[in-house]
Amino acid sequence: MIWLSLLSNGWIPLTRIRVDVMESKYRDANPIPEPSIVKRCVGALKEIDFELAYLAVLTCEGIKPLSRWEKPLANNGLELLQQMGLFTKRIRRTVRTGREVIETIFSRLPAYLQLYEQRFWNKPIDKSAKTKRFEGFLFGYPPCCINGYIRKPYAANNFEAEGQKILFHWVCRDCKITPLLLDSYKSIYNSLSNC
Repeated sequence: MIWLSLLSNGWIPLTRIRVDVMESKYRDANPIPEPSIVKRCVGALKEIDFELAYLAVLTCEGIKPLSRWEKPLANNGLELLQQMGLFTKRIRRTVRTGREVIETIFSRLPAYLQLYEQRFWNKPIDKSAKTKRFEGFLFGYPPCCINGYIRKPYAANNFEAEGQKILFHWVCRDCKITPLLLDSYKSIYNSLSNC
């Protein structure tokens, strides 16, 4: 597969990625699942955890390029994500005490999983600015919010409290991007809450 970029003189190839090789490293996913299958999977994911179902739908809809689940997730949870058309991967990390932590990451595109795996596989969890920027990019957070959080986590903002509760990032004071995303988040959150 060739990734392309649009410049003023037209489309140009950026890099070649052999998707068949990349996909073999990750669990298979159905790229175009039937709506009835997605609905069934979302219902089953809600039984595991509402937030997991919410993340899955946000990712499935392309609002989040990559999502990470930090709680244990059994094989049936992975299978449900895959049936929704998401690629999945378990990533081994460690904390300062040396204890192992298994994260589950999922995305519509295997390239995001590969980037995350290359950077974090078998590495300690750290809270450095460099890591926060990279994770924020992969998770689809606005750059201004990532930088604001690095400067001062949970700084006061003028964002509506109900909106902040359903986001996975802290909104910076004058963010122009998050308000544009909020309707999509609310729509998905409300539809999951009501079904």
